[in-house]
Amino acid sequence: MQPSSSIDALVKGLRMGNRTMLGRAITLVESTKPEHQAQAQELIQAILPFTGNAIRIGITGVPGAGKSTFIDAFGMHLISLGCKPAVLAIDPSSKLTKGSILGDKTRMQRLSVAPEAFIRPSPSAGALGGVAGKTRETILICEAAGFDTIIIETVGVGQSETQVSEMVDFFLLLMLAGAGDELQGMKRGIMEMADALVINKADGDNIAAAKRAAGDYKNALHLFPPSNSTWIPQVATCSAITGDGVADIWQTISSYASQMQGNGYWLNKRKQQELFWFQEHLNQLLKERLYRNSQYQMQLQQLEEQVKNGTINAYVAAWRFVDSLNK
Repeated sequence: MQPSSSIDALVKGLRMGNRTMLGRAITLVESTKPEHQAQAQELIQAILPFTGNAIRIGITGVPGAGKSTFIDAFGMHLISLGCKPAVLAIDPSSKLTKGSILGDKTRMQRLSVAPEAFIRPSPSAGALGGVAGKTRETILICEAAGFDTIIIETVGVGQSETQVSEMVDFFLLLMLAGAGDELQGMKRGIMEMADALVINKADGDNIAAAKRAAGDYKNALHLFPPSNSTWIPQVATCSAITGDGVADIWQTISSYASQMQGNGYWLNKRKQQELFWFQEHLNQLLKERLYRNSQYQMQLQQLEEQVKNGTINAYVAAWRFVDSLNK
């Protein structure tokens, strides 16, 4: 099916690098209006031939690790090499108001004014995994617009921040030295997924501590089972302020890309990610359709009241509702 004229114009604008069209496309996929969701499906399908050529990098880390400052320095280094980086900065949303500060862009002072770069702050809006609900679709839009390096700065919430690994090629964990017991500061699950651990703020009086922390992490990583990729996670130090070590991190990422593309892991990983997100979207859509179905709303409300009143156990209530779907 051919895309409609409005979507066709949007796609052409994206391919020309039009920033206004880029913003409109992202706003469209982020919209929750049913008519916009239909158009978003049309848009994503139309841009597929122009996606997949960028390297996707996820950057996470403990609070205060300097993620935004690091990305500012890292992005400027990429630009100096002729790259076009797009940064998708995810801000945590309030559970009560759903509001978000969206202040990451203000902390990327150089990158935010660089014409070669694009920064899009988005609220997580309650989405799990440290990413916004439509981050993955936004990646595709940025790729279609010609950006060759997509950086996802995640919320940095700890153990739940795992879904980012299912949408990126390279997962970088940013750490600090001297912030308590480094080996316990971040959950093992995220450390096992990291392709590189970087000790940031390795400058001034903190250089020695950063090097000691790097040594501790190298020793700890030897205790983890080897990954299917055969890649050995790298540990490095850097300073986003002075720029020391930033170029080495890009070299590590480039080496990873070359090795993984050579052994077939890169393509296979992306295929598995596609299946993962198909299942995620399917589960979400089925859940939304079910909760909006008037046939089941009354039954759900009755069960919820019984659970609140203590007349039925939550586990039993859930099973009772699911069993009723088969009748």
